[in-house]
Amino acid sequence: MTLRLIIDINLSPEWVPFLAEAGVIGRHWAQVGDPTATDREIMAWASTHGYTVFTHDLDFSTMLALTHAGRPSVIQLRGPRVLPEQIGGPLLASLRRFRADLEAGALVVIEPGRSRVRVLPL
Repeated sequence: MTLRLIIDINLSPEWVPFLAEAGVIGRHWAQVGDPTATDREIMAWASTHGYTVFTHDLDFSTMLALTHAGRPSVIQLRGPRVLPEQIGGPLLASLRRFRADLEAGALVVIEPGRSRVRVLPL
């Protein structure tokens, strides 16, 4: 199964070609939905369409914790450096390392110098 990421509006569309080069399907939210959609709408779309949410927004992990949801998986970037050329390498390494967890339902947090996974539900 190919990993598919829906890239939150708060991240650059530059992620789409970067992910494609790595063999990962990435679609920017602006390509598929209303840029003013709520986080809840993005989560529902991702769950329905089999995508993992890729974001820099802390609200997604909060929603997972409050709802005890098992889907969708969320990848959260932490820190100020969120462009592909700044944190793309650690993201790809985390996708390889935590692929099975993401497919089963997980929250992956990527920070400068480390990444961690929490299996859903939280």
